[in-house]
Amino acid sequence: KQENFGTVDPATFALVMDLNVRPALQLTQALLPAMRASGFGRIINITSLVTRGLAYRTSYAAAKSALESVTRSMAIELAAEGITANAVAPGPTETELFRANNPPGSEGEARYLAQIPMRRFGKPEQIAAAIAFLASEDASFMTGQTLFVDGGASLGRLA
Repeated sequence: KQENFGTVDPATFALVMDLNVRPALQLTQALLPAMRASGFGRIINITSLVTRGLAYRTSYAAAKSALESVTRSMAIELAAEGITANAVAPGPTETELFRANNPPGSEGEARYLAQIPMRRFGKPEQIAAAIAFLASEDASFMTGQTLFVDGGASLGRLA
């Protein structure tokens, strides 16, 4: 949902923060004892390209940015216990919902494509592949990072 920064509703802001951060916190806390007991764990949170900044998405961008920050804090606290914490930040991905809101040939589709250097949308399986990598042993020395899977859309944006 688009929102103008000057008129962001505090109740909506709090709800969006709650919906995007609290479940990750609670799920990780629930699984943490087992990860600690085994000396192994992979925490992978899903954030978004909007953490680089996007007009009219203040609440969502703030929530996903908070989730990235929480992920980095987890990474620092848990690294010595064999537990990694990373985030995957997808760009525009061709899901059913995305296509319902941005049909082929639409103004929305053109607006998104203009922001992606690869000039195409991601596919859900490409996002899943990044998640699978972060869950693997091959990523065991990677923690506290955000992996942007966005066709280059995050390049050149202010961090």
